[in-house]
Amino acid sequence: MPRYVVLEHDSPRGRHWDFMLEEGPSLATWALPAPPDHPNAMTAEALPDHRLAYLDYEGPISGGRGSVARWDWGTFRVERRDEAGLTVRLAGRALAGRVTLDHLPESPGKWRFAYRPEPRC
Repeated sequence: MPRYVVLEHDSPRGRHWDFMLEEGPSLATWALPAPPDHPNAMTAEALPDHRLAYLDYEGPISGGRGSVARWDWGTFRVERRDEAGLTVRLAGRALAGRVTLDHLPESPGKWRFAYRPEPRC
């Protein structure tokens, strides 16, 4: 199964959480303004793909871009992927449930991020 990671990123632009999904040789990445287990949907910003090394990395980021700490990690399964967005089911250390990421057509590069927890099996 592909892996995911959530990094708490303290950066010059402020603290945010990077939600990263393994997609082949890289990580599809979105910046979240709050931890992903926040009870309300939030606007996520699409970021450039990141290197797979971030699945396990914690520490300073080169170029004065702050530092990251792993907030959660685990595996995921894609349940829906279409022009509107995607839904994945997470099985992680902290998160267990579904994440839906939907494009916001009125705001290029912005997505609606929603997490719905589910009981662990």
